[in-house]
Amino acid sequence: MKNTDSIRLQQEIDSLSEFMLPERYQKIKNVLENRTRYITVCLENIFHAQNASAILRSCEAFGVQEVHVVETICEFKPNVKIVKGTDKWIDIYSHREQDATINLVKQLKRDGYRIVSTAPHANGVSCEDFDVTKGKIALFFGTEKTGISDELAELTDEFITIPMYGFVESLNVSVCSAISLQSITQKLHESNIDWQLSNQEKLVMLNRWTKYSVNDSDGILKMKLKGE
Repeated sequence: MKNTDSIRLQQEIDSLSEFMLPERYQKIKNVLENRTRYITVCLENIFHAQNASAILRSCEAFGVQEVHVVETICEFKPNVKIVKGTDKWIDIYSHREQDATINLVKQLKRDGYRIVSTAPHANGVSCEDFDVTKGKIALFFGTEKTGISDELAELTDEFITIPMYGFVESLNVSVCSAISLQSITQKLHESNIDWQLSNQEKLVMLNRWTKYSVNDSDGILKMKLKGE
């Protein structure tokens, strides 16, 4: 990012923050400090709106900034009443092309992610024993009925399982995502890993979030520009 772009973004933030309560502005900055791209969540053909919405809420709650959605079989349609606007605070990328899962895995591996899938019967480790220090994590969750696809299973580097002690053999995918993310993000926060966004990423995000938080932010910025 050019220095002139950074200056412009900061000027816009300063202008818009005047129209926010100090407590709200501080809340945004606090949340930003806990955002990460060290973990990215990937969803393969999730078809229940309730599950899609609950997973997005969990991602936002635990600070995951990026979500990738494979939609080769099922359209990803979160329920607006459940997601309650949390989707606007994160980045969601849709993948609908042929071989979307394979292409996404290749892209993520090029970006330095290890492919980690949740599967109840796989030979994996529990969330508590999962090593977060080995590198960035692309955490995959499969479709409700059958889980991850065979092609994804073959491309997976590591598996995570959630120990269960009852008669049920698997958990709802939204529950699975919440448990996994809570455990992994807690381990991340307790580690010495540099998992936070870079300063430039924080600046871009803070600019975006202040615009979300102020009514008619574009109009205000235009008026500010004319005033100069």
